[in-house]
Amino acid sequence: MRIPSWLTWLASLILLVGHMQASAAPPRTVVIGSDVAEILAALDGLEGVVGRDDTSQFPADIAALPSVGYLRQLAAEGILSLAPERLIVAAAAGPHEVLGQLEAVGVEVMRIEQGASLAALPDKVRAVARAIGRDAAGEALATEVETDLARLEALRSATPGTQPRTMFLLSHSGMTPMAAGRDTAGQAIIEAAGARNAFAGFTGYKAVGAEALVNEAPEEVIVTRSGLEGIGGETQLWQLPGLAMTPAGRERSLIVCDDQAALGFGPRTPLALLALHRALHEATDATSHAAEEGCWRVAP
Repeated sequence: MRIPSWLTWLASLILLVGHMQASAAPPRTVVIGSDVAEILAALDGLEGVVGRDDTSQFPADIAALPSVGYLRQLAAEGILSLAPERLIVAAAAGPHEVLGQLEAVGVEVMRIEQGASLAALPDKVRAVARAIGRDAAGEALATEVETDLARLEALRSATPGTQPRTMFLLSHSGMTPMAAGRDTAGQAIIEAAGARNAFAGFTGYKAVGAEALVNEAPEEVIVTRSGLEGIGGETQLWQLPGLAMTPAGRERSLIVCDDQAALGFGPRTPLALLALHRALHEATDATSHAAEEGCWRVAP
């Protein structure tokens, strides 16, 4: 692999910074991936972390760090500007060529291979803990996650005949809202919470028209907090073509989830999905579920 001269220069800078640090100081670390960042924070492992990627917004200590860009579109120069000694990266991080360049100039790249899967979450916690030498804390957190996942599975098994047809709507400011189909995080959280994806007939995220909405007749709509803001709020949501003619639209059945808690597949995700299950299956006052739980029903 041919290494650009500017990378070699920045690598020299890294070595200089490392030489100036005390030998007992933790390595300068950049964390890539919201799930990995949350796990580090939960393990009290943020000492030495000097940067993050755009997706890592929780907790506040992480959000306050400088960002090196989007986790799937990393650039070596931006990362090296923070003079890191190591990267701890999520499975989705890339491009792989950039990570290879960083390794070639002496930056340690620690890859966490477990991706966006509930089943893999306990092992992901353990892998992050091993990376920072906090195995005991990692085992305690992984056990806690396993307990919450078991509670979720028990609830789902107890309500096999009550699976509302549910739509997960992905939206960002300036984009056309899209429904989650198969092989998406949206479908994963719908099914984990004991519901059926109304749009499981296609793969990925797709814009759906009024006719498709009426035909598939979702009874519930799930949207993220930032997604609802991107649409323009609840009033604008129900004005999307065809949505008002669905069972969800007629009943104003809307559940809002915190983006990172529900979709990040980090340590908060099991609790967020437990809250989503309650919102979908329990006839409770909408105000009884605080936003901090991760998912909550909006009063019609």
